[in-house]
Amino acid sequence: MAKALTSIIGVDLGCYSLKSVLLQRKSGSRVVVTHYASQVLSGPVDTAESLGRELKSLFKTMGGSAKSCAVGISSPDALIRIIEQPETPPTLLRDALRLNGMALLNQDCKDFVLDCDEIPTAPGNAEAETAGRKRYLVGGLPRAQVSVIGGALEQSGTNVGALQLAPICAFNAFEFAFPEVFKGQAFFLVDIGHSNSTVMVGSKRELILVRSIDFGGKALIEGLESLSGEGRESVFQALEQEDEVMVEYTRVTLAPLIREIQSSIGFLEHRDEETIGRIYVSGGPAKSAALLRVLSDNLHLPCESWSALANCESALPASRSKSFALEALDLNVACGAAVELLQGN
Repeated sequence: MAKALTSIIGVDLGCYSLKSVLLQRKSGSRVVVTHYASQVLSGPVDTAESLGRELKSLFKTMGGSAKSCAVGISSPDALIRIIEQPETPPTLLRDALRLNGMALLNQDCKDFVLDCDEIPTAPGNAEAETAGRKRYLVGGLPRAQVSVIGGALEQSGTNVGALQLAPICAFNAFEFAFPEVFKGQAFFLVDIGHSNSTVMVGSKRELILVRSIDFGGKALIEGLESLSGEGRESVFQALEQEDEVMVEYTRVTLAPLIREIQSSIGFLEHRDEETIGRIYVSGGPAKSAALLRVLSDNLHLPCESWSALANCESALPASRSKSFALEALDLNVACGAAVELLQGN
């Protein structure tokens, strides 16, 4: 029997930034964060050699070491869907999706690396249990991207234990951060990325909806710059000070995202007659109190930022601890990747 892993590096592999966190499992359910790092990329890195160099630099900045690494991948080209099918072994369904993607997903998947798994049904969902059909989560990336990422990880000297899409890592991170909410309530997650945002809706462990929205931090800042006539730094400063004019501009700029969130809430409430009590927001813009206030006011629900690492003990050096509380909001994907592998061993 293989020895259980006691430490894992989690990596959030984005198009414009890389993030990593090193977690250690202690006695009982204790998890300790010992190192972390983030690194901004000047643009998409599209060769294994250049991405490998960036990963080496990230790990050097982070410090520490572990025998295995779990990677969450953020990509605008990623495929992530929920489908209903008669009960089918995932290995057979994977082949069917690859060969008949147009019929099953309305998308040709021959050039994708695909994986799929059955979505557990929420306890007490009698309708789902008697319908004779199962819900499956399907994820995939273009084969060329997987090849670049695999080559880069190999070049960086990393022993990879798992590769997942970033939204699934965030879902796992939420389970780690809020186990009681995850097990017993409906919940709504919004992750605002650089170029797009991901919405995930769950209820009593079950993933109900996952979708990508063509609106991210880049569109937010560009919209605020256009409306205010100010530069990036002035926009950030006005937001931090919760300037009322900038808050109103934020309301206007966020309108497309707010509409999509309202639509997704309506989907859950119509489907399951569940009620959403609050919205959990992650990503760089979630650090802005003004943005959270605008979302709360327009959605008529509390909107709060969250960090999966809030449930971890800290063994960070003093020089890293001061900024950790703020930077931890960006580490949910890396944490979710690491935690699933750490707890699964």
